[in-house]
Amino acid sequence: LINRLRHNVIKTGLRRINLSYSRISLADVARKLKLDSAADAECIVAKAIRDGVIEATINHNESYLQSKETVDLYSTQEPQLAFHKRISFCLNIHNDAVKAMTFPPDAHKEELESSEQRRERLQQEQELAQNLADEDEDEL
Repeated sequence: LINRLRHNVIKTGLRRINLSYSRISLADVARKLKLDSAADAECIVAKAIRDGVIEATINHNESYLQSKETVDLYSTQEPQLAFHKRISFCLNIHNDAVKAMTFPPDAHKEELESSEQRRERLQQEQELAQNLADEDEDEL
């Protein structure tokens, strides 16, 4: 547990050094991280670069760490494209939902009866009611 804690502290220190300095000697890295030698710092920095902890290169001949330039992501088109993709997805879901909720055109007209059919139905209902009323009077 203590070793893992030490490694995490060293990785965090390397990240901060990488952000702070564009170029720093490995001896200075060793001094800032309280490592034994520049060779130890070189091994640790190489492993951190390989693991993707920091974005940098090591110049072994001159013994320094060169940080790669951080590109401002917001100056590119990438955020706008990602945002556009999300908005398009949401709009497509909305349009599909609206389309699913709509009724076919003139569907309500099929269910409505014409005035002639309505008159016939009402007349049949009245005749049926009259017949039922006549039957009730005959039974009494």
